[in-house]
Amino acid sequence: QVQLVESGGRLVQAGGSLKLSCAASGRSFSNYAIGWFRQAPGKEREFQAAISWSAQTSYTDSVKGRFTISRDNVKKIVYLQMNSLKPEDTAVYYCAADLWGEGRRIAADYESWGQGTQVTVSS
Repeated sequence: QVQLVESGGRLVQAGGSLKLSCAASGRSFSNYAIGWFRQAPGKEREFQAAISWSAQTSYTDSVKGRFTISRDNVKKIVYLQMNSLKPEDTAVYYCAADLWGEGRRIAADYESWGQGTQVTVSS
């Protein structure tokens, strides 16, 4: 099993950019799909993007063209580049790992989770 730590969240103005990182420890990182989810106060945890063990990517419609997910298997890091940020992107962002996953969109399919990183977008 892998352990995950997110970083990179901070306060940013609308229209700005952030790059989140999800650093993994443990064996066989390259065999895991990594998903990014977010949770705003009072809301359910929502899928944002995922990258499969074979580097196939998927995005929720609201972030297509704005967010880009990528992975570096040597460094054991998955990145989420977020551009053109909007106030409604404000949330705690979590990364999660799914062994041999294809980048599924359901949180319950992921076995390991990080502690989250706060992203706040001001208007």
